[in-house]
Amino acid sequence: MRHRTFTAFRSFGIVCMLAAALASPGPAEAAANMPVKLVVGFPPGGALDILARAIADQMRIASGEPVLVENRPGASTRIAIEAVKRASPDGRTILLASSAPFVIFPMTYRHLNYDVDRDFIPVAQLVDVPTVVSTAADQPYKTLPEYVAWVRSHPGQGSFGMTSLGGALHFSVLGMSRAIGVPLVAVPYKGGAPLATDIIGGQIPIGTDALASQLELHRAGKLRILGVSGLRRNRWLPEVPTLKESGIDAFDHANASYGAYVPAGTPREVVERLEHLLIAAVGNPQVQAQLARIGLEPVGLPGAELASSIRAERVFWRPIVESSGFKSDD
Repeated sequence: MRHRTFTAFRSFGIVCMLAAALASPGPAEAAANMPVKLVVGFPPGGALDILARAIADQMRIASGEPVLVENRPGASTRIAIEAVKRASPDGRTILLASSAPFVIFPMTYRHLNYDVDRDFIPVAQLVDVPTVVSTAADQPYKTLPEYVAWVRSHPGQGSFGMTSLGGALHFSVLGMSRAIGVPLVAVPYKGGAPLATDIIGGQIPIGTDALASQLELHRAGKLRILGVSGLRRNRWLPEVPTLKESGIDAFDHANASYGAYVPAGTPREVVERLEHLLIAAVGNPQVQAQLARIGLEPVGLPGAELASSIRAERVFWRPIVESSGFKSDD
């Protein structure tokens, strides 16, 4: 009797386990129930974070799915990049990043825990990112030539704030340093907001970052933008000269872009769906108005064009990086 009771109990247990297994969602269904995460390598408040939150809102509306922004700052955005590399290739984890980690970091970092070509798929180029050089509103220098004169007379105060080392802005600062004959020391920050805070407070004499992180502060008179990167004046700052106009050529190619990437192995149809959603999001009039207020230029280009742009930028920057001799062990 005891044996028959145990056998029946065991059979009943097996049936229950099978029923539970059949009722439980499989991996694909479980993934579909997870929120989509837009991973950003900076803290809240900076240009990329603002872009991510605007896109998340539109993706949420278009897809009917929860879309979250996850801030993972640190290590010049490499913490965020490595987290997305390790994520499941199911389209639920998307990296939003500047072009620097995909263009210049492979040339400058001795040790990277990711391979930009092997580990990621470019999904869409989202916006172009004008960059600027700025200082506190109450600093004694009101123009870039005045700053150059000041730092030449104070060569021990050549600290230059930026949000990451080993990127286009870093090499632009190194080029400026050579041009003016004064050591300019790059000081990295974890994001645009802490950098702007230290510029305004005078903790650092000058800095360079995306216009989006500083435009409203400039308009409010809290900091002063001394020059814009690129070859033409910015449409939101027509009164501010380009750095080239002020005699500094090193920032001609310093403007960046923000793009979206997913882990390698993500199915092609998933990548194409995300590409469509992301391009539609930056094309939304509300998003474009929001980005215009902070100085980001929506472009909304497909992943193939983002990949082509990355290859072209590598060709431009490689001789500059190699001639600098800069390497990072960070």
